[in-house]
Amino acid sequence: MTIKVGDTLPEGRFTVMNADGPGSISSKDLFAGKKVVLFSVPGAFTPTCSKEHLPGFIEQVAALQAKGVDTVACMAVNDVFVMDAWGKNSGADGKVKMLADGNGDYTKALDLELDLSGHGLGQRGRRFALVIDDNTCTHAFIEEAGGFTVSSAENVLANL
Repeated sequence: MTIKVGDTLPEGRFTVMNADGPGSISSKDLFAGKKVVLFSVPGAFTPTCSKEHLPGFIEQVAALQAKGVDTVACMAVNDVFVMDAWGKNSGADGKVKMLADGNGDYTKALDLELDLSGHGLGQRGRRFALVIDDNTCTHAFIEEAGGFTVSSAENVLANL
């Protein structure tokens, strides 16, 4: 069942790039006792994701923090090397935590998969933004396929 407001976030792991190479972080370590905005994009370096979605959160990180958000995190079904390079290329370092869900396991646990096989992109994740307060989903902004309206940083901020 698709994640919704009031649900506890599923347990899982994300791959992250550390100073000494790839590492991982559990969902529990990321969400427990914190207010987190987790947004997902269908793919790093893709047009809407690179021109609007990620940049919007980078620009709004201070305003989100002023509303009590501890962490802003971007997730995609991409490998950790791609997510790290995209974050550096986009100026996300120190602002937005870049999370790789390389096999799409966490995306599947949220029931937010997106089949882009017809476009040669395989299985990906839907575009969405969740507000998570101490491991509980308090807001869920899930886009229809191809859309980019409700999961923007500006919309998330307006709803906090």
